[in-house]
Order: sequence, then C-alpha cells, then structure tokens
Amino acid sequence: MTILGASRTVVAGCARLHGVPDEIWEAKAEWWRDTFAAGDDPEYVEQILPLAREHLAGARRVLDVGTGEGQIARAAAEVGVEDVTGVDGSVAMLAEAVARGGGPRYLRADVRALPFADGSFDAVSLCLVLEHVADLAQAVDEIARVVRTGGRFLFFLNHPLMQTPNSGWIDDHILEEQYWRIGPYLVEDTTMEEVEPGVVIPFVHRPLSTYVNLLAARGLFVTRMMEPAPPPGFIAMAQEYSDAATIPRLLFLRCEKLEVNPD
Repeated sequence: MTILGASRTVVAGCARLHGVPDEIWEAKAEWWRDTFAAGDDPEYVEQILPLAREHLAGARRVLDVGTGEGQIARAAAEVGVEDVTGVDGSVAMLAEAVARGGGPRYLRADVRALPFADGSFDAVSLCLVLEHVADLAQAVDEIARVVRTGGRFLFFLNHPLMQTPNSGWIDDHILEEQYWRIGPYLVEDTTMEEVEPGVVIPFVHRPLSTYVNLLAARGLFVTRMMEPAPPPGFIAMAQEYSDAATIPRLLFLRCEKLEVNPD
C-alpha cells in the first residue's frame, strides 16, 4: 500500500501563530519568495489569483491579511481597487512586498490585533493563513470588525476535508484498488510539518463547520463556496497527483457581512 502525493497544499500566508516564535516566519521568508512568489506556482497563478481578482473587483478599500510578499494585494490593485493595504507579521516578507511595488501599502500587524477602525474596509482577503493561527476566534473577531456592513470577506484555505492530516492517494496493491484516504477529519489537531528540507511550518486542522459557524456568529455569511480541482499546471508538475485530479486541494468561501441579531 502506497500513499502518493503531498496531503497539503504547500502554500501559506505569514500571519503569526500564537505561541510560535516569529523567527519561524522570518526563516521561511526566503523559501516562500523563491518557491511561490516569482510567478512559478501554478496554484497561485492559475487558481488563487484569478479568484481574488474576480471577487475583489468593484471594492474601493481592500485589506489583505497575511499578505506575504503581496501577490493578492497587487492583484487587487490590478483590477482597479483604489486603496489596498497588506499586513503581515514577517518583516522580511513585507520588505519583499514593498520592493515589488504595484500600488499597495504594507504594515506589520498581527491578525489578532489589526490596527484599523471598525468597518474600515469594503473587502478583506485572507489566503491560506488561518490554518496557521491557534487563536481562531480572536482572528475572526478582528476580521469581522474591520469589514464594513455589506462588505465581503474572501477566505482561501486548504480544503479541511480532503487535505486532512494523513489524507492521501492510496495505491492498494493487495486489494488492487486506488482511492483517496481521508484522515481523522473531526479531530482538531496541530502539527508541525516539514514542507521542504529544513522548512517546518505549523498547521492547525479544523472541520469546516468550525470555520463556517464561527464566521456566521460574527455576521460573516457564506454566499459562495468553491472547491476547484487542482489546476493543470499543478498536475503537470506533480505527476504522482494526476490520479487524484478530482480531489480539491483548495476551498474558497466568499462571505458577506450582515447585521447579526443578538436574539
């Protein structure tokens, strides 16, 4: 029996994880820049950035949380957003974002304590960040606080069901079957994963219901959900994943902020 292919979408933002030293994020900045930030990653180029451009279009003020070197922030500026701010916990990543220009401004900030007034933004984007944040409720509180009523929240995350720890494509030589094994989905779990030699990143697995219910409690209601298939460029680079091409690695939720009735 053989497990083929990585179980994780190996892309992540750089928002701080409570209890994990900032040095972890600073240390991975060069790896992130060289691996994902040069237009070479098909999951960003073919999938994430097109979705971000589509769903940020028409907003006037956008905040990109865990911006890294600013790919989504620049995508927002490309579709005509007038005022784009990116925040991140990594000085090295922010320096790279500033060097790349493109119009957004950047600040160092923690997702759990965003330095903005209530209702400051028409849209907030957060891409592959909350999987690394232990204080989920506090982070969602802050996101909901800075989005104006009627505004939108774009939430990209590793698919909580299909990318559960220990999930993967199984080539069972005994039963002569091939299938996608799903790990212990209902168990919330934090693991430190080596995604490249010497690059260890914390991941927090939670069921999808944990995210959706917490968002709704803060007035962020899902109006669009997408589970895109791995893009062709990714399949071409990871031939061992081709048999699992119908298994989504990414989940995208578009939420709208509504008034919450306390009753």
